[in-house]
Amino acid sequence: MDLFKKCYEFTRADEVKAAGVYPYFRPIEANEGPVVQIEGRKIIMAGSNNYLGLTGHPEVKEAAAKAVEKYGTGCSGSRYLTGTLDLHIELEYRLAKFFNKEAVLLFSTGYQSAQGVIPTLVQRGEYVISDKDNHACIVAGTLMAKGATGEVVRYKHNDMKDLERVLKKIPHSAGKLIVSDGVFSTGGEIVDLPHLYKLAKEYNARVMIDDAHSVGVIGKGGRGTASEFNLEKEIDLTMGTFSKTFASLGGFVAGEERIINYLKHFSPALIFSASPTPASVASALAALDILEREPERVDKLIRNANKMRKSLSELGFTVIEGRTAIVPVIVGDDGLAFQMWRILYDLGVFVNVFISPGVPPGRQMMRTSYMATHEDEHLDQIIEVFKIAGKQLGLIQ
Repeated sequence: MDLFKKCYEFTRADEVKAAGVYPYFRPIEANEGPVVQIEGRKIIMAGSNNYLGLTGHPEVKEAAAKAVEKYGTGCSGSRYLTGTLDLHIELEYRLAKFFNKEAVLLFSTGYQSAQGVIPTLVQRGEYVISDKDNHACIVAGTLMAKGATGEVVRYKHNDMKDLERVLKKIPHSAGKLIVSDGVFSTGGEIVDLPHLYKLAKEYNARVMIDDAHSVGVIGKGGRGTASEFNLEKEIDLTMGTFSKTFASLGGFVAGEERIINYLKHFSPALIFSASPTPASVASALAALDILEREPERVDKLIRNANKMRKSLSELGFTVIEGRTAIVPVIVGDDGLAFQMWRILYDLGVFVNVFISPGVPPGRQMMRTSYMATHEDEHLDQIIEVFKIAGKQLGLIQ
């Protein structure tokens, strides 16, 4: 059979495009944060992970420009060899202090961070135990660990009884790493971290939390999931990204110095990848400065998300409850999801469409997310547009 046969036979995207409801790969022509320009039109952005609205902040842009002027556009080497700048060291130090950890290691992307940590730590005869709804980067990391003959076990989403069932079957003496999103990227739920940590202690397991959607959103001053539950000292590793709250590109892991030192010398994803660019690191540093200086941005973000969660529920939509920046509106059907996206888009609002198999059947959704820089006028317009679309499609009365 021809290797490319599956490519030639994949027509689903073409069919959706032909129907005029294809929502993906829409090029943004200008970005002002809560408002973007697409196809020459001003559109309210209700799907970005730019949670604190810092990608357009003057300080962040200035920091990126100055870094390019001083260091050039790239590092042309891995951190292990010629790709370490004093900027990398400074950001690692600042993040370790921010998260109350001994040390931090930077990776070139958030996705790469999971691949850099999980298979490096979980080796032959050891176990990685993963929530079934974890982000794709964690799934990729667990598959790499399995390829190195580590064992991979999954448990039901945020189900601590099922996690305990899984842990009971694993030898107590075996090395174990429990990995979970802090804030789950699809539904916006927060992991039951106190219960998870209790089980980890009881069954001799280490814990890593992916705080990609948690930093700048929950915890004291936006310090993430462990901070939210006063478990900063207890959680072994915190993984994250710069592509959301930190208005840049890159990733990191925070933990004990000895663990970070081991990863620095054994993680292929670090050793064989070009290091984060000067502009990316400088942008993240500037964003961290602003987060520490203006923690009220976190409060504004949550107020905005709570307003949308309450308003959309009151309109009659099925909204997944939560207290993060992610507000998913369940549509329940692929076709309806595409149609609703098109109506919203035509009326000036951009959201993300999640369909099967990315979400289970019946859970297809408009995955909306909010920023600290959304003003009431933006939010009120989004609510009005959802009302029109919901009535037109019979989703609300």
